[in-house]
Amino acid sequence: MTLIKSISGIRGTIGGGVGDNLTPIDAVKFAAAYGTFIKNKNRDKEKITVVIGRDARISGKMISNLVANTLVGLGINVLDLGLSTTPTVEVAVPIEKAQGGIILTASHNPKQWNALKLLNEKGEFIDGADGAEVLEIAEGSAMTFADVDELGSYKKKKNYIKKHIKQVLKLDLVDTKAIKKAKFKVVVDGVNSTGGIAIPMLLKELGVKCVELYCEPNGEFPHNPEPLKEHLTDISELVVKKKADLGIVVDPDVDRLALISEDGSMFGEEYTLVACADYVLGKSNGGNTVSNLSSSRALRDITEKHGGTYTASAVGEVNVVKMMKATDTVIGGEGNGGIIYPASHYGRDSLVGVALFLSHLANVKMSCKELRDSYPSYFMSKNKIQLTPQINVDEVLATMAATYENEEVNTVDGVKIDFANEWVHLRKSNTEPIIRIYTEAESQEAADALAVRFIDEIQAVIA
Repeated sequence: MTLIKSISGIRGTIGGGVGDNLTPIDAVKFAAAYGTFIKNKNRDKEKITVVIGRDARISGKMISNLVANTLVGLGINVLDLGLSTTPTVEVAVPIEKAQGGIILTASHNPKQWNALKLLNEKGEFIDGADGAEVLEIAEGSAMTFADVDELGSYKKKKNYIKKHIKQVLKLDLVDTKAIKKAKFKVVVDGVNSTGGIAIPMLLKELGVKCVELYCEPNGEFPHNPEPLKEHLTDISELVVKKKADLGIVVDPDVDRLALISEDGSMFGEEYTLVACADYVLGKSNGGNTVSNLSSSRALRDITEKHGGTYTASAVGEVNVVKMMKATDTVIGGEGNGGIIYPASHYGRDSLVGVALFLSHLANVKMSCKELRDSYPSYFMSKNKIQLTPQINVDEVLATMAATYENEEVNTVDGVKIDFANEWVHLRKSNTEPIIRIYTEAESQEAADALAVRFIDEIQAVIA
């Protein structure tokens, strides 16, 4: 099993040995390091507040209790949202005028994983420099706990998902009237986590008839929680059976949004952002967009159609947000179904994504499949190679970059090689011990063939 410390937070599997997994000792250690980091940044404040929330995975309550009590022990006041979503915690931090936040979720990882995802006072993920400082504190001895009279307080805050939904409904481009008029019928797969609470609640407010699938927040994931085609056969079948207009799928912490068309086909994670951007850019008379290097060319095409400029960032929400701010972006995100809409907040938010997509669908008066077919047609293949300690990833990637030096090569984040009609992006994952291999081409067969070719070439380099 493993413990991963990266820009995406502290992520590991439950159980096992200290330092090798996310054990109770490790949870306390990294919570204390983060709390110390927040205290160091706010020396002028008499009392410091941190917001926490968790997804529904089985280990969530245990990890949450450990983290909360560690922060209290440091003299920090804790506001606990309980079962929540990542974007809900992000929204709550500035509303509560807190100095930081921790989301206890391993996002799309299977149930044996959990994580501490760390936020700053804006409700945005801490950057690489701040993350390095937290890790330095964790490995040092600079953590000092509070005397008994200086302990922090602990308070539960209920109904924050409702408060988050109210904010979403107030967004100018969320066309509640059109959505209600359309009388959509939608199947929702909440993968038995907090999306099963949040998405049906949002749909009810929008006047959408909701058919719930795996919406009991018990942490028993009924399928691999990463919202990829091969994991979504149940909802695809149910959409057709129930004659629904579409299906909505979220990951356990509700920051990734995938859609199913009325015929049971995948609308595609990549095209969630494309469709929402098309709607926002159309209503905003153009504007700039950002997605990461592993995202579809379709967003670039749609952005240029509306007269805007598209920019690619390194993978990772922090990197996307930084580039969005630098380029005055009206909408951006990641091709894994992560919608970042600055008019709401700088974080991937499936609730915002659902509201914008349904507004778009209601306005264009097309079926989901017709809308998908109206966009530039690209096909992606997402693969991975498991890493072992013997594999020198940097050496492997450098060899691949050198091999294709006559093509358009980008080494900002791993190695991306752009060919005339297709591309491949090779990078070490921030969340799993793997090399990710993403390809895109003008047909699924071509994308799959390109992926197989590069997997074989990488295996040959490793061998």
